[in-house]
Amino acid sequence: MRDGYVVTWHGREYDAAPDGENVRIYAPEPGDGFEEARPGRYVRVLEPGEFGDLVYVRTTCSWRGEPFIVLAEADSWLRLEYTGGRAPVAHGLGLEEFDFGVYQGWAPAHEVTDLYEHRV
Repeated sequence: MRDGYVVTWHGREYDAAPDGENVRIYAPEPGDGFEEARPGRYVRVLEPGEFGDLVYVRTTCSWRGEPFIVLAEADSWLRLEYTGGRAPVAHGLGLEEFDFGVYQGWAPAHEVTDLYEHRV
């Protein structure tokens, strides 16, 4: 599940983070020009003209008939953020109020439907 920037470089998509005019790209393994940021995570900085499309990817879904954004995945669980805008519904689903009006929770992946990756 993806929620964040991605960039195309050398025909492959990488998780990315804009950094001014540059873009930092991330890979799970070492590669040409990548430096280890932490174990299992490598970073390389690309300058304008070195990379292709930079887009924001957001994965949406339904859980128990309500709309959500998928924020993360761990084992067979998905971290979801409710996008329906109705606090009583969020409370009824047992979601935590992560911030004012922002409700999140973990849901078993097998209960989640209508997964769709949006590119902005």
